[in-house]
Amino acid sequence: MALASVKHVLKLLITLLLENLTLAQFPDYHTAKIPTTWINNNVSAVNVTKPLTYPFYSFNQSSGPFMRIVMLKEIKKDMGYACGFASNGEDDSFVFSIGIVRLIQDFVGAENWSDLELVWFANRNHPVRENGTLQLLQDGDLVLKDVDGTLVWSTSTANKFISGINMMETGNLVLHDMYNQTVWQSFDHPTDALLPEQKLRAGQKLVARVSSSKWTEGNYFLSVTNQGLFAFYISNKPRMYFKFLVRGERDNFDESYVKAVNGTLALYISSTEPNEPNAVLSRPSRMKFLRYDYDGYLRAYIEGSDQPKDLLADFISFCDYPTACGSLELCANGFCSCPGSFRKSNDQQNNGCVEVSPVECNGQRSHKMVRVSDVYYFNYVDIDAAALRGTDEESCQELCLKNCSCKVVLFRYFTNFSSGDCYLPSPVLSLINDGKERSGYESSAFIKLPNDAEKSTKSTAARRIGIIAGSTSGAFLLIALSVGILIAFNRKQALQENNDDYSEEISGLPRFSYERLKVATGNFQKKLGQGGFGSVYEGVLQDGQKVAVKVLEGFGQGKKEFLAEIQTIGSIHHVNLVRLVGVCAEKEHKLLIYDFMSNGSLDKWIFGTGSTQFTLDWKIRKRIIHDIAKGLAYLHEECMQRIVHLDVKPQNILLDDDFCAKVSDFGLAKLVDKDQSQIVTRIRGTPGYLAPEWFTAFITEKADVYSFGVVAMEILCGRKNLDYSHSLESPHLLSLFMKKAENNQLIDMIGNYNDDLQCNTSEVVRMMKLAVWCLQSDFTLRPSMSIVVKVIEGTMDIESHLDYSVPNSQTIAAIKRVTDTTNTLFPSILSGPR
Repeated sequence: MALASVKHVLKLLITLLLENLTLAQFPDYHTAKIPTTWINNNVSAVNVTKPLTYPFYSFNQSSGPFMRIVMLKEIKKDMGYACGFASNGEDDSFVFSIGIVRLIQDFVGAENWSDLELVWFANRNHPVRENGTLQLLQDGDLVLKDVDGTLVWSTSTANKFISGINMMETGNLVLHDMYNQTVWQSFDHPTDALLPEQKLRAGQKLVARVSSSKWTEGNYFLSVTNQGLFAFYISNKPRMYFKFLVRGERDNFDESYVKAVNGTLALYISSTEPNEPNAVLSRPSRMKFLRYDYDGYLRAYIEGSDQPKDLLADFISFCDYPTACGSLELCANGFCSCPGSFRKSNDQQNNGCVEVSPVECNGQRSHKMVRVSDVYYFNYVDIDAAALRGTDEESCQELCLKNCSCKVVLFRYFTNFSSGDCYLPSPVLSLINDGKERSGYESSAFIKLPNDAEKSTKSTAARRIGIIAGSTSGAFLLIALSVGILIAFNRKQALQENNDDYSEEISGLPRFSYERLKVATGNFQKKLGQGGFGSVYEGVLQDGQKVAVKVLEGFGQGKKEFLAEIQTIGSIHHVNLVRLVGVCAEKEHKLLIYDFMSNGSLDKWIFGTGSTQFTLDWKIRKRIIHDIAKGLAYLHEECMQRIVHLDVKPQNILLDDDFCAKVSDFGLAKLVDKDQSQIVTRIRGTPGYLAPEWFTAFITEKADVYSFGVVAMEILCGRKNLDYSHSLESPHLLSLFMKKAENNQLIDMIGNYNDDLQCNTSEVVRMMKLAVWCLQSDFTLRPSMSIVVKVIEGTMDIESHLDYSVPNSQTIAAIKRVTDTTNTLFPSILSGPR
């Protein structure tokens, strides 16, 4: 009897102890019993000394998103599912969420759970603050409360005989009863992502985030019905931009769902659990999860791949997405531009187009409608989006004229061109200028403009009086006018040389005053870089946007660089090209404003010293090489005019918060017509990155391919192409690199400085062989950048018959002599915006 009492007391003590232990003592703790409380602070979280953070190379909570883990289920050696309090690291707000985490080693060799990918949210629109609580109550309800006790979220499972909570190896968070039967599970409440085997059922939605770093619900949502899969953008009301219909009987609405099974994204309609799906949208292998992203793309994130797969790529193009470009911008072949009567907005919150002459609401007579042919809109896939159906052009235009807020109306023609559907978008998102081939029908936009005819009618009498008065003094006025024009012309010419504001060249870009930029940069205090054309400074605009401001100081070549930069990057948009935010052209002041790149230029990460030396692992290095290739491929093959950069080097590759690479500094770039095979130009660029054909002065885009090969070689080898700090026998990396490649000894070039690269030798050597292909002395033997991208992505093989010779010494010496005496070269050392 005494023994039984002792056991009872011990059991009670153990129960009380377990209820009050902090989870920091259970690094793989994935279950909990009733009742349990978790407090959102550093005391109640796993890995207190090294909280879960992302990016994994940063261990400072204030530097980015992190999670305070509540439960963690390890599913394999280096991967697990965790749930806990997640923060974007920007403020005191947390969401209870589920994420995929990885076990990695930090720079001192300690292991830590990191590399966070969030796949589910409980309270994404209503975050809690520090010391908020998550409680599994005695009655079985799982509740989330803010620090003031306000109820934020609940599973609504009170009195349902819940006995515990479990983080499953599938990533599913489950509340179960005493028989281990599921009562509530996170899989039944998807947010913006689906894990393998998770279903998106009819009546449920995947709602995209506002942005990549903000998890609140955005304007895109995806849903499934008994008819198929549908995607919407919400402006004033939901508008469909994608649909995938399934034929056949569709009576059982509740059993329609999308499911990822064995790497296949399958659509099941009207069946409880059929052996075969009704339709297969895509087959991504080794899928970690699929996510409906903030830009409206449905992407599969693949195990072991840096690049997610676009699951809708076979059904919808870039321009078909509602926000592919800014508001009122025309999208064609991935290129964004403003219609003729509009210009690029100066508003940093709206990167779209605005009217050159704003329309005033003074009645219909003050307006006119101008047709722009071959213009389409995303919601043509949504029949219910039409404002008028089966109408004519005149009625469609009249509908817009009567609506003061209407700026553009679209008319979709039927086959006989006598009638059609009228669309009145509000607000107007990006317009499509290349949709005829995909849609198979005709469409036009009618743009509302001020009607100058009315003004001219009102001034007819005044003009007649002027004519009479003018006839009496015509001779005098003619002489005076001639003299005035001559004086004005001479003055304009004199001023233009020193005071040109380049109005025509920069008409489509936001303009900033010099005084505004002085304030933004704190009178140009924090310098990021310096070169021959000027310096780059860090700045913050009034709306809080961080920018890099390039101040062009030397004019001659500086003026040419200013115009070259505007003519190239000012008119293009790509994720791997640095974005030109705006310009300043006031008298002698010429400045270029770019997006701020927090991790600076690539050179300091691969050639740096101290804390930045060799800190990039293989995954990041490979992604950077891939990003550079995609940016150059876009310039060479996807723009309306081919753009040859001519100065590809690590100093001109910038890295953002996530170490995504962006090509920058287009001051030496050349625009080339599509039918033009080569360009003739003086030598320009940076020694060490110049292709051998520069000696002939006949250049193609393959000069960029050679420079890319040098940069890839430097990234993989971790040293400069020309570095006399190495032995006198091998100061030239290229010569050594080609010799090792010819002898099949490229593995020796990896070196011992990076253990991660040593663990991925086969992939690194394959990438080195790709660099060798790009470094062929004969430019006709080099691949195009689009082929380079395909090789990196694994869809093409590397050329097996390669030339391992390097440019002869006479060619190198000739290029060096010219570069030493040419003023157009060395200003490009300016490393560009940060």
